[in-house]
Amino acid sequence: MASQLGPEFDAELAALPFDPKIVSVNGDEPWRVADEADVLVVRPSPQWQAMRGKPVPSGWPGRLRWVFSASTGIDTYPAWLLDAPLVTCGRGTASDEIADYVMAAIYQRSKNLDAVTVRSAAEWRVQSLGGVMGSTVGILGMGAIGQAVASRALASGMRVVGVRRRDTGAAIPGGVELLTGFAAVVERADHIVIALPSTPQTLRIVNAALLARAKPDAHLINVARGAIVDQKALVDALDAQRLGFATLDVTDPEPLPEGDPLYTHAKVRLTPHISAHSEAVRDRLLEKLKRDLCLFAKGEQPGDVVDSVSRY
Repeated sequence: MASQLGPEFDAELAALPFDPKIVSVNGDEPWRVADEADVLVVRPSPQWQAMRGKPVPSGWPGRLRWVFSASTGIDTYPAWLLDAPLVTCGRGTASDEIADYVMAAIYQRSKNLDAVTVRSAAEWRVQSLGGVMGSTVGILGMGAIGQAVASRALASGMRVVGVRRRDTGAAIPGGVELLTGFAAVVERADHIVIALPSTPQTLRIVNAALLARAKPDAHLINVARGAIVDQKALVDALDAQRLGFATLDVTDPEPLPEGDPLYTHAKVRLTPHISAHSEAVRDRLLEKLKRDLCLFAKGEQPGDVVDSVSRY
């Protein structure tokens, strides 16, 4: 097995009972190990991103039987990654942390304690706070992240409407109202959560036409991929009072160039793609990979297979 995950991960994988041989991949061309390994464990490194749109390297996929991506989305890899016989991903390993980020953004927008914090007697005045109970969360994409957000929102007394592009068979939390089409969700939502995979079909799908369907005080939260949102249309909607606020953990590109209006816009909270960053995610990913490797060693198929047509 060839791994891009680093020496600490590799040491734990090497200790599995079937005694796998682990080869660390640290070079500029991680795909070159295809002739040396049965399994390749990858992460969305700059080397892979630089190969997007470029021809398939000679010999790919070589002797590889399985590629495991530590990330859920595979949009950061070249399309030919899916030429491997089996590609799976780390789906669900960061869902709880990302859902917590979404809920923090909802509460921050609703309560905005920074705005009512007083630092002197002269500032002491009573102000009304907003609330979350009874508000509507609209979720675009009811995969693992969308379901985790829905469970938390329902437990907080919010209504949840959502849409999913593909029925994976996963159970939707009770109380979620599934609607047909993104526009129907956006029209109803006080908080619009983007939890879609990035595919050619979702590129800029949150555009001027869709944003025009939103409530003028609606709050857009993007924890998926920046390319899903037309960022110029988003700024225009905020400036024209057609949208109330945006919390963005992802942008296109990352990082944004200096001077981009999203850095300083008064109606935007921007974080540097960190909603999934947690030691708990690292541990969960390791346990998932161990389980999947044990299945593979027994001749069984690991879970969370990436569909080569839908690309998620």
